[in-house]
Amino acid sequence: MEQHKNGEVVVITGGTAGVGRAVARRFAVAGASVAVIARGKDRLDATLAELQALGVRALALQADVADAAAVEAAAERVEKELGPIDIWVNNAMTSVFSPVWEMKPEEYARVTQVTYLGFVHGALAALRRMRPRDRGTIVLVGSALAYRGIPLQSAYCASKHAIQGFMDSLRSELLHVGSRVHVCMVNLPAVNTPQFAWVKSRLPNKAQPVPPIYQPEVPAEAIYRAAHSRRREWLIGWPTYRAIWGNYIAPGFADRVLAKMGFSSQQGGQAEDPGRPDNLWSPPPGDYGCHGSFDALAHDRSPLLWLSRFRARIGLGLLGAASALALAMGRRRRAAR
Repeated sequence: MEQHKNGEVVVITGGTAGVGRAVARRFAVAGASVAVIARGKDRLDATLAELQALGVRALALQADVADAAAVEAAAERVEKELGPIDIWVNNAMTSVFSPVWEMKPEEYARVTQVTYLGFVHGALAALRRMRPRDRGTIVLVGSALAYRGIPLQSAYCASKHAIQGFMDSLRSELLHVGSRVHVCMVNLPAVNTPQFAWVKSRLPNKAQPVPPIYQPEVPAEAIYRAAHSRRREWLIGWPTYRAIWGNYIAPGFADRVLAKMGFSSQQGGQAEDPGRPDNLWSPPPGDYGCHGSFDALAHDRSPLLWLSRFRARIGLGLLGAASALALAMGRRRRAAR
C-alpha cells in the first residue's frame, strides 16, 4: 500500500463507524491529516485515539450533518486547526427498515435530512472553501440503491437517488464555470458494517445486508482511489453492477424479483428486539468500530474493483492484442493466396 505523505487534509462525515471509520484509517495510513464528523462521543473519542496512534494530525468533531450551521462550523474549525481542506468525503447516513405504510412522516424527514441533506450541507461547506482556491475533491458515498430502490428501505433509497441527481447537477455546474473542483460518487454494494445493530427497524427478524457482502475496507479503498482520480463515478462489486444495469434493462422484472426475495433476504434468523435503541434521533453509546457481525460471510476483496482501477491499461492491452491478432490474421491470409 503506497504512502502519500503530501500533507493533504481530509474530512469524513460519519467517519467513526463502518465504512467511514475504514476510510479514516485508509487516509491516515497514507499520511493525511484526518477530521471525522459524527454525533456519538464514544465513537469520536475512540476514532481520534486510533488516528493519532497512526501518527497523523486528527480532529474528531461532534456534529449532526442534518444541521447545516453545525457542518459549516466544523469545516471552519478543520481549516483553522489542520489547514485547507483538500478532500471532503460525504458518508453519514441513517435508515429505517419498514414497509412504507408503517413509516411515519417524521421518519422520512429525518432520513432525508441526514442521508441526503447531510451530503448537501457537506458539499456546500466544502465548495465555499474549494471554489475560491480552484482545487479540491468532494466524494459522495452512494449505493447501488441510488439507482434501484428495494423493499423495506424506501426512505434510504429515495435519499440515495437524490444524491445521484445532486451529483449530476453539481458536476455540470462546475464544468460550466471551468472549475477544477472535482466531484465524484462511489456506489457501494452490501457492506458488513455495525449499522444493522442500531438501525431503526420494524422487521420481525434482525436486519442484515443482502449477500454477497463486502468488508468495509473494500469500499474504503475505492473511496481513497476515487479521491485521487478524476473519474465521475465508481461502482464497487459485481452486485452493484448487476443492480444498476439490471434495472436499466428490465426494471419491471427487478420489481417482481424483489417482491419475491427482497423481504427475506434482508432479515436473518434471529428475532428482532423491538425495544432496542436505534440511531435515528440520537447515537447509541459505545464504540462499534468498522465491522458488523457478518465477518464470516463478508469478502475482503473485489476483483471488479481491481479491474476498475486498471481499466485504462487493460483496455489498451486488449486493444493492442486485438490489433496484433488482426495483423497476424491479415498476414496469414496474404500468405495463403
